[in-house]
Amino acid sequence: MANGNFQVPYPVNEPVKSYAPGSAERQEVLDTYRKLYNQGDLDVPMFIGGEEVRTAKKMPMSPPHDHKHVLGHFNYGDASHVQRAIDSALAARANWSAMPWHERAAVFLKAADLLAGPYRAKINAATMLAQSKNIYQAEIDAACEFIDFLRFNAHFLQEIQAVQPESAEGIWNRMEYRGLEGFVFAITPFNFTAIAGNLCAAPALMGNVVVWKPADSQVYSAHVIMEVLREAGLPDGVINMVTCDGPVAGDVVFKHPDFAGLHFTGSTGVFRHVWKEIGNNIERFRNYPRIVGETGGKDFVLAHSSANVDEVVTGLVRGAFEFQGQKCSAASRAYIPKSMWAELEPKLVAHVSELKMGSPEDFRNFVTSVIDERAFDKIEGYIEGVKDNPDADIIVGGKCDKSCGYFIAPTVVHSKTPDSTTMVEEIFGPVLTVYVYEDAEFEATMDLVDNTGEYALTGAIFSKDRQIIDRATKRLEHAAGNFYVNDKPTGAAVGQQPFGGARGSGTNDKAGSVLNLWRWTSARTIKETLVPAKHYSYPFMEE
Repeated sequence: MANGNFQVPYPVNEPVKSYAPGSAERQEVLDTYRKLYNQGDLDVPMFIGGEEVRTAKKMPMSPPHDHKHVLGHFNYGDASHVQRAIDSALAARANWSAMPWHERAAVFLKAADLLAGPYRAKINAATMLAQSKNIYQAEIDAACEFIDFLRFNAHFLQEIQAVQPESAEGIWNRMEYRGLEGFVFAITPFNFTAIAGNLCAAPALMGNVVVWKPADSQVYSAHVIMEVLREAGLPDGVINMVTCDGPVAGDVVFKHPDFAGLHFTGSTGVFRHVWKEIGNNIERFRNYPRIVGETGGKDFVLAHSSANVDEVVTGLVRGAFEFQGQKCSAASRAYIPKSMWAELEPKLVAHVSELKMGSPEDFRNFVTSVIDERAFDKIEGYIEGVKDNPDADIIVGGKCDKSCGYFIAPTVVHSKTPDSTTMVEEIFGPVLTVYVYEDAEFEATMDLVDNTGEYALTGAIFSKDRQIIDRATKRLEHAAGNFYVNDKPTGAAVGQQPFGGARGSGTNDKAGSVLNLWRWTSARTIKETLVPAKHYSYPFMEE
């Protein structure tokens, strides 16, 4: 039995390596990238209990920027595999939940150190190949953010354990933090390796067991996540990775009496559908399931006439086009004052025109390809729609080519109306739409920002005027769960900017903070009376 008041190492954000020419990390990740690219037909299994499960149905994995090249195949399962994963999770639950919190934390702290050291190049290279991220985007995601999630979450768990009730004289009160009764279902997206890892690791850290369904387009790097967790000593069955059709998995999971929670990142439409399914089956469940979700965004940049033009341009280019705009936080709509537009437009066009596009293997490329053909066709459809709209013009970009990879040039649209299609709808690609407003209509423009669309994930205000910053911060209080002042609306750091939005953007449970971990524990209060009463009567009853 463990005795002691244990403290995990105090977390600090993992330093981002530069990958500058001549650096050791640059050569290592390039060598690893080329090794993985040429390694042959990798066969990625499902991980159920202690087994690597393979099936007769194989799905190809190809780099989005080189879709004719096959990296390997992953095994596609069915409802029986989902049921096996649930059974394996529930079989592992008792021992894992009973394990002392610091022993669970040790697994994920070791995983963080593995990622920071021997697995850093591999997790980055796999993300470059699977999701077509340039090295900087892979580094801040697959390495640094994932490491931060694991280390900070361990620290947050320690904080939770320390939250204990007061005890009156003769009484000892205690609070016990248990894993949920049942299993957690994690549904993860393609765009962030760190999110995929955190959505299954965070509930597991709190004593839960997990069935994890990664996005089909992220399985290549998901496989590395499982490799790291297993080497870190995660017991069999605690996290089970299944690859299958989403509705097939949902039909099993959302009818199972031991379904205890959903940890989700994905589209708003899917999240709403899943929520309805959970509600329709509510009488089946042993407990009311926890539902945590982060979904879409139509994220804004609002510039005031007092803002510095070069700062606004940089915020727009980085915010809109890093990782091809495939961040739920990416700048997608911008509101620029008329007095600034004449200076800003040519600078914005010049910067966007300079952006190099191609394979992430070439470190000169700022952008690469979008994730797959479905995304390509959707984004191209929006761009073609602009060409047919007399109230909108493409001022730079607009070219699309999927002959070798799914390449869409960074595109800026100038919309003459604030409610054009690309100004309102989530595109999830390298398309930024700008609306130019009259300087005197700044107050009305803030109303426009707040009331356009259903989302409330991220947004930014650029201004040198402190009163304007204060007014915008207050007026746009509910327009963004993560609000940025004189910065792009992307790049939340674990422990610094807890991430999440409300309205149509999710439940705002703030990944990267203690708030998210509270959702994955079920507290039990224990009251112990040290000297129990021996008669039912009270003093007021005396004669």
